[in-house]
Amino acid sequence: MLTDINIRILPEQCADTGALAHEVARAMRINVKQINDLRIIRKSVDARKRQVMLNLGVRVATGSDFHVAPLLTPVDYQAVAADAPRIAIVGAGPAGLFAALECINLGCLPIVLERGRDVDSRRLDIAQISRNKSVNPDSNYCFGEGGAGAYSDGKLFTRSKKRGNIEEVLQTFVQHGASEDILVDAHPHIGSDKLPHVIKAMRHTILKCGGEVHFETCVIDLLLCNGCACGVRVLRDGKEHDIQADAVILATGHSAHDTFRLLTRRGVALQAKGIAVGVRLEHPQHLIDCMQYHDKHGRGRYLPAAEYSFVTQADGRGVYSFCMCPGGVVVPAGSRDGELVVNGMSASARAGRFANSGMVVEIHPGDFPEFASEGPLEMMALQEWLEKRMFEAAGNSIVAPAQRMLDFVKGRVSDSLPSTSYAPGLLSADFNTLLPPFIASRLRKGFEDFGAKARGFLTNEATMIGLESRTSSPVRVVRDADSLQSEAVQRLYPAGEGAGYAGGIVSAAVDGIRCARAACAAVGDCPNIKKH
Repeated sequence: MLTDINIRILPEQCADTGALAHEVARAMRINVKQINDLRIIRKSVDARKRQVMLNLGVRVATGSDFHVAPLLTPVDYQAVAADAPRIAIVGAGPAGLFAALECINLGCLPIVLERGRDVDSRRLDIAQISRNKSVNPDSNYCFGEGGAGAYSDGKLFTRSKKRGNIEEVLQTFVQHGASEDILVDAHPHIGSDKLPHVIKAMRHTILKCGGEVHFETCVIDLLLCNGCACGVRVLRDGKEHDIQADAVILATGHSAHDTFRLLTRRGVALQAKGIAVGVRLEHPQHLIDCMQYHDKHGRGRYLPAAEYSFVTQADGRGVYSFCMCPGGVVVPAGSRDGELVVNGMSASARAGRFANSGMVVEIHPGDFPEFASEGPLEMMALQEWLEKRMFEAAGNSIVAPAQRMLDFVKGRVSDSLPSTSYAPGLLSADFNTLLPPFIASRLRKGFEDFGAKARGFLTNEATMIGLESRTSSPVRVVRDADSLQSEAVQRLYPAGEGAGYAGGIVSAAVDGIRCARAACAAVGDCPNIKKH
């Protein structure tokens, strides 16, 4: 018999197979010898009290059942027919890759078009950013195979559980090489060291089944046939090419500002969308461990690097932590020269000396009326202005402006700065003048609130590093709620974070799957699209 139970145990008991079995037997009120096999199917850390505990869901085999099956249920991807309907997918981030795999499942031929380079070449380009202080505009932390999430820890936690089958996304990652732990952990992550291998395996599945993946291929226009998207025009090797398709899935990511301008010129309906702007906040990881685990010695050997999550309201706007990276590093994440953007990432072990998190203030369209004339690109223009301002404040470089956290709250310029994981280096600055008052005042109030909630959090051992501005897309590409098509162009499916319908790897993947299903179901219904 297979039985699922919930138990609450000490971390060291979870690490000891024998101790875990005895705790399971005690909870089931059976002899431990009656347990034939067991498997943890859910795990979360409960650090609300001084004694940190683990909450486990455990599947137990007893009686006539001798084994608990692995949690992975692999998909059997089959080759697509050469004359199958063609779906052009713009972007090889999570929305684009998962859309491509779903097209294969449904018998359509995906053609993935990525402006950046493959994930291995992209790693080399990213390394050059810190070394040479310059950015390849097509291959960086935002653009390239895997999208912006490939080098930002691979966090897979999402609250968007009603949008689609999250388990399906996690299963796909495991099938392509991710640890089965992501099917179990409450806050799963793959790690920036492991995720590129998973992404590459997904690409190999697409190619093996007859799909196409084209790198260094930038979409510069839409092809329209009587109101329907019938392909795209791309720039590759310095030459323009037309790629015909039965439908187009637009999965460009949140930083494709040139694509947003293209859509505006093409009459595709866009809306300005709220964003959040602030800084990366970096603490010593040991300090966060001590704070979260209520122990001056830190986390010990059986607990993971501690995380935190804070949210509050300040003068009618949300102030919150974002994309928290335990044991991680802060990285330069701009997508072109002349702008300064930072982000965080961490490897699978999360073993670094520092913890970092975005600390941001919610901004709505209309909050900065000087940009209202930009229409649907209002928030994008604000974002660009802030990033350029930060770059100029750093002496036209990616050496990041920085300030000790408590100095910022007290209105003091920092005389010195702590050591940092940010490789290009830091420059002392005053964020009270560098950030607009709308942002700076709310950020100060947020820090005071967080410091009151967690003793030791508000400290001069923590460093603010700017600018954190790519939390989400500054636009929404308007689409029909039922068909998922653009309201302006039939057979154009805006998808994922760049289109304004997702906020992270998993939600983007889920949205890519939804758009692929809609596109594949609709192909053939539009008489204006030629069949291939």
